[in-house]
Amino acid sequence: MRGQATVELLGAAALLAIAALAAFQVLAAGQAAAVADGAAEAAALALANGRDPHEAATEAAPGWPRRAVRVERRGGTVRVTLTPRTPLAMLRGRLHVSADAWVRRPAAAEP
Repeated sequence: MRGQATVELLGAAALLAIAALAAFQVLAAGQAAAVADGAAEAAALALANGRDPHEAATEAAPGWPRRAVRVERRGGTVRVTLTPRTPLAMLRGRLHVSADAWVRRPAAAEP
């Protein structure tokens, strides 16, 4: 019976570790999505004011996301893509979250 209890304890510990990693990954992706959303909005506002959208997006991303920000611009649309943190090496660089924001220039500013 002692051996069986040890095996069950190890199995439960492994399942708990997997659940904790999954929860961490979901929270990290959620945080990255929120940061990407704010950075996309900042980039669109910068675009409307004639500033560099990439610079505004990186300034809006606090801490670690600054290194993971990718900004794409098409006309008045800005897409910010972030790679969330992950403790799992197999997921590193494979997960991405993105947010879009767009801005229309005022009628007086259009050519």
